[in-house]
Amino acid sequence: MSSASTDFQDPGAVKSAGVLETRLIDIARERFAGEVWGRTALLSRGVSDFSDVFSAGAVDELVSRRGLRTPFLRVAKGGSTLPESSFTSPAGVGATIPDQLDDTALWRKFADGATLVLQALHRTWDPVAGFTSRLSSELGHPVQANAYITPPQNRGFDDHYDVHDVFVLQIEGTKRWIIHEPVHVDPLRSQPWTDHRSEVAEAAQGQAYIDTVLEPGDVLYLPRGWLHAAQAQGEVSIHLTLGVHNWTRHALAEQLAQAALAALCEDPVMRGSLPLGVDGPEEELAVIRERLAAAVLQADTTSAFQRSRRGQARPAPLGPVAQLAAVQGLGPGSLVRLRDALEARLEGSRLSTRVGWLDFPATDLPSVERLLDGGEHLANDLGIELVERLLRAGVLLPAGN
Repeated sequence: MSSASTDFQDPGAVKSAGVLETRLIDIARERFAGEVWGRTALLSRGVSDFSDVFSAGAVDELVSRRGLRTPFLRVAKGGSTLPESSFTSPAGVGATIPDQLDDTALWRKFADGATLVLQALHRTWDPVAGFTSRLSSELGHPVQANAYITPPQNRGFDDHYDVHDVFVLQIEGTKRWIIHEPVHVDPLRSQPWTDHRSEVAEAAQGQAYIDTVLEPGDVLYLPRGWLHAAQAQGEVSIHLTLGVHNWTRHALAEQLAQAALAALCEDPVMRGSLPLGVDGPEEELAVIRERLAAAVLQADTTSAFQRSRRGQARPAPLGPVAQLAAVQGLGPGSLVRLRDALEARLEGSRLSTRVGWLDFPATDLPSVERLLDGGEHLANDLGIELVERLLRAGVLLPAGN
């Protein structure tokens, strides 16, 4: 059996590839990748109807019926975020959690001009979760989703930049966006806009790179670092922001350095104490640099990178009741499939996923490799015992779930 690794990311997304090109941009994917991605802003008009992803009805349901808690919602007005205590309260008998959303308080603040920010919708609203999962698989970077609901003629936040790329999807209403070029190109997550507050304020007074009103179906792409501010026009504006948490060379350098330092723990010379009475490290630095450089050259960060990728998102939902029924009703004719968004990777005899790893005997490896195609398979074709093991591990789901 070959020990070559097999990568697989979100089989459902691979089959229906094209979220980026068919719903978010009005140019070819290849041109976006070569000329736009991480380089410049892009405005695409009327590229898609997003009513299947999010809507005003979704906002009302999430706020009033889902029992959401902070930090799944923020409230902002006049450039400032309001204290959580001003829009949360206990939920009554049997649900006395003190920080659940208070829909009455939220209504009053919204009516007074505050923007509601529904955060992490990729965890709380299924259509958004599916959309972001497919986009993440296409981009190769984790994606999150927030919704911004702004009353007419109001704005939630002043000019600022984000430390991740964004796709802004206008859902309902209209909103004027004013975009300026970066004052700090490609900021890392440790370099927020507040570190450059004065430069941001000064740049925001200059000529805009883009000054436009987004209408439903429009999409705006902004690389991290690009300055932006937005104001609703004559009606309630709802837009969805897809935040792309970019993998950077700096992040890979951090992993490489960590792997090298871990290896140097086994080097007796590096564990040794500095000489007695040493005034400074200068005379030791040559040896340290030499051994650190050698450790960096030998370090293998592939496994660390894959673990980090798997840890930055969650697999597709798994219903415990349906899963138990699948295990108990398992038979030769049962149809099963690999769980979506597992980041499954077979290396030798080990399958690593977002829900853990499993080792297999050589006789099972052909069936495991077949599962990585993302299709549906008969339990009898794979082996009943193997399928039961993978169902119990949360790696397989019954087909149709």
